[in-house]
Amino acid sequence: MAFSYWLSRLRSSSKSFFYSNLQTSHFHNLKTPKPHTTTPIFHSHTSKNPSLALLPAALAVSLAAGSLALQSQSNPSFCDASNLDSARGVSIGGKGSTEFVVKGSHKELPQELIDELKAICRDNMTMDYEERYVHGKPQNSFHKAVNIPDVVVFPRSEDEVSKIVKSCDTHKVPIVPYGGATSIEGHTLSPNGGVCIDMSTMNSIKALHIEDMDVVVEPGIGWMELNEYLEPYGLFFPLDPGPGATIGGMCATRCSGSLAVRYGTMRDNVISLKVVLANGDIVKTASRARKSAAGYDLTRLVIGSEGTLGVITEVTLRLQKIPQHSVVAMCNFPSIKDAADVAIATMMSGIQVSRVELLDEVQVKAINIANGKDLPEIPTLMFEFIGTEAYAREQTQIVQKIVAEHNGSDFVFAEDPEAKKELWKIRKEALWACFAMEPNFEAMISDVCVPLSHLAELISRSKQELDASPLVCTVIAHAGDGNFHTVILFDPNIEEHRREAERLNKFMVLTALSMEGTCTGEHGVGTGKVKYLEKELGVEALRTMKRIKAALDPNSIMNPGKLIPPHICF
Repeated sequence: MAFSYWLSRLRSSSKSFFYSNLQTSHFHNLKTPKPHTTTPIFHSHTSKNPSLALLPAALAVSLAAGSLALQSQSNPSFCDASNLDSARGVSIGGKGSTEFVVKGSHKELPQELIDELKAICRDNMTMDYEERYVHGKPQNSFHKAVNIPDVVVFPRSEDEVSKIVKSCDTHKVPIVPYGGATSIEGHTLSPNGGVCIDMSTMNSIKALHIEDMDVVVEPGIGWMELNEYLEPYGLFFPLDPGPGATIGGMCATRCSGSLAVRYGTMRDNVISLKVVLANGDIVKTASRARKSAAGYDLTRLVIGSEGTLGVITEVTLRLQKIPQHSVVAMCNFPSIKDAADVAIATMMSGIQVSRVELLDEVQVKAINIANGKDLPEIPTLMFEFIGTEAYAREQTQIVQKIVAEHNGSDFVFAEDPEAKKELWKIRKEALWACFAMEPNFEAMISDVCVPLSHLAELISRSKQELDASPLVCTVIAHAGDGNFHTVILFDPNIEEHRREAERLNKFMVLTALSMEGTCTGEHGVGTGKVKYLEKELGVEALRTMKRIKAALDPNSIMNPGKLIPPHICF
């Protein structure tokens, strides 16, 4: 059901992208507000100068003194979660937590706030239960929360976002920014109820600077829609996460995709932002210059903050020229280690590939089942080479030699546009094909990333655990930058399934951390990965993060319960 709903959303966000052979029964046959157009992603963030001018001083006081005046208040965001648990019997999860239902407290929305929201949004808000449920339960994620938002608003402008946030802050009501709903770690859950700010109606392209190769957009536009607009100008935005993702949510999670090995992640491709802070102030984080040494890097502070610091209302993005020529290649290997070794050898050779993707034999089997193909069910690598026609062909030939030296076989490549699309479609459909093997299950998706030299060992060790598990598990890797995903199919309502899925995920995370890696390369923390942050970053880093949040969001209304473990205090 979750998968069906997600596909139905994606179809509305990109008519040209989805595949006719993926069947869907629409879950989202619910009432939606009148202006609810195009797609959203999930968190957004934005703000203006008055409070930001005070930010360096606030942070300096927080970091140097180790405390805030706010600390003396009985604000739960500054307290140890264990104390909260004993006092209220609630928890948001955190260190050592294995809960997939996120707990929280709830209080009724003040009528005064509802009246204020109606005055701001007019018809662009809803308190309909079905709509609130859809916004409170990520439809492509097994994560749940005990509560759903009390109201969903659809702002049409930055000014409306500012007024909404300011009203919520005045009444100390939680806010959850919401975009394309493609996140998988519980980012858009509303464990404490409150107001869900759906950014889907803020989806315009505000300015395109062709000579500067940048574009200014609102957060609700999808990356696929943006690239459709840019194509006639010979430009494109190079990040390619899941279909349906919007620019605001991509900033919020610091996402990347298969092209990150060539073009970098979201943090490398955003020039500046406008963000609404918790008090309603609107901040512009940087100028449009390609580089600047002026002040704190507020742009990078917000990117990856997952809606916990503010709501993004405008994004200025770097663009790239559409490559003159490209070649897509595919080859097979007797073992997944051989495939990973080739990915590493290719990167070490100095070849500037644009994509290096790895699929294990279980994933290839899923593709065969879902699409009626007859691909060899063995570990497979896929490459994309770009540049001039001569350069792309030269790269292809060099990699073909590397493949032959590492037990590779069946090296095929394509230059014809339709043939390339057909080959690359195999990778693009990979995740959704998994559900053909277990159509009634949910997916727990790992997102570990390690230094490239450790990738082969990490995948080999993980694969031994996965193959021994009674659950169906597939491997999909962005092998060029050390990031790999495992799709673990399970029924979250079956205790044994849930424990086994958690065990596998934990094994991979802890193994990655032992190799100086990370628990999340591109999906973000949300509620699902928060329990691993102390081991990865250390308690002092987390306390520093909490001080920053306290300075910007003293009432802790911005997407509470996400990113920062609740047991951290200062």
